[in-house]
Amino acid sequence: MSFREPVNKPATRFDWWLLGICSSRITTYLVFMTYAAALSVLQKEWKMSAAAAGSISSGFQFGYAFSLVVFSALADRMGAKRVFLMSNLLSAFASLVFAGFAGGYYSGLVLYTLIGVSLGGTYPPALIMIADRYPSKSRGKSVGFFIASTSLSYALSLGMSGLVLSWGGYRGAFLLTCLGPSVGSILAWITLGSTANKVFPRRQEQKFSTEVLRNKKAVLYITGYAFHSWEILGMWAWTPAFLSACLAVRGSEILKAAGSGAYIVSLFHLMGMTASFSMGTLSDRLGRASVILLLASLSTACSFVMGWLIGFPIALVVATGMVYAFSALGDSPILSAGLTESVESSYLGAAFALRSFLGFGAGALSALAFGVLLDLVNPASLETGIYGTWGWSYSALGLAGLGVVWAAYVLRRVSSDRFGLKTDSDGSAIHN
Repeated sequence: MSFREPVNKPATRFDWWLLGICSSRITTYLVFMTYAAALSVLQKEWKMSAAAAGSISSGFQFGYAFSLVVFSALADRMGAKRVFLMSNLLSAFASLVFAGFAGGYYSGLVLYTLIGVSLGGTYPPALIMIADRYPSKSRGKSVGFFIASTSLSYALSLGMSGLVLSWGGYRGAFLLTCLGPSVGSILAWITLGSTANKVFPRRQEQKFSTEVLRNKKAVLYITGYAFHSWEILGMWAWTPAFLSACLAVRGSEILKAAGSGAYIVSLFHLMGMTASFSMGTLSDRLGRASVILLLASLSTACSFVMGWLIGFPIALVVATGMVYAFSALGDSPILSAGLTESVESSYLGAAFALRSFLGFGAGALSALAFGVLLDLVNPASLETGIYGTWGWSYSALGLAGLGVVWAAYVLRRVSSDRFGLKTDSDGSAIHN
């Protein structure tokens, strides 16, 4: 790293700095989907009910939500760069411990939760650095690339896990994917060597209540993100197992079904990757709220349909899943970019902290609620291990999707024409 005081240079397009941040994100988040990829195998190996299996996903999400809150708040005080690098190192260590020692329900719950606790500083601080580097006119695209790198990481995690599960079991899948955060930490340190660690001073008259809680646009973006997280995190936690069930009812052996399910869902994440950068870019042109409204309406419809497709031709399930993945993730970078444009830089970490607590707390509850509903409507499953009814669990995700639709609709009305200026959906003046 350089010993001189670095300077952040403004950028208007994709550059090597953003490529480095995205590459770090890709390798670090390989660990994020390793449990979901192996879930159907782990239920049998660790003798877990769906509720117990869901509680491990929930433990991870609660830990992640907690760390997002803490690291986001620290970013305002310590600087985003410092927090980002610290979190990368902690996640590298926690992931290696999980890969080596998780061997049952209790160890899996504790150690996977610790990964979540360590990982949160790699997300909001990166968004803060991106917001500082890229202007509003290209921020949707820049954030979109960053979120897209996460989807690529999820796809790689599922693909790698699916490849290894069939011959190395869940232990081999864990070992392979949990090396990712170590590589991500190295890439982060290399990329940020010449980036300044900025701490934005707060004016005396500024308060959290006025800058965030009474900021209507910020509240709507945060509320929309909370509903969005309930839908998408519940979907990502259980869709690999759902695809495995779709294949198992056709006679596939459990390990083969789990591996194939992971492969298929990795394609869904590639669709999400495409959605992130394309929809983020589109929102720079058409406005944030309008694009969110379109995507949320589509993903909500998919939530109410997806679970009822078990037993239908697998091609129909995959096609629906592709649309679902595209629409459910496409609004994520837009919700993030919109929040950075609605809150003062000195309180952006605090705003992300609140958003993270609500969003990933909702996602943790979602994964658990999905599993509880799955057990309730499949009472024989505790003995047979076969789940034939998934529609009610997915429909619970759809209810949250309706919340995103509502938030986007209100946001579009709040951001309409003001002071005689023609504005985009974020209230920014359009210059002809």
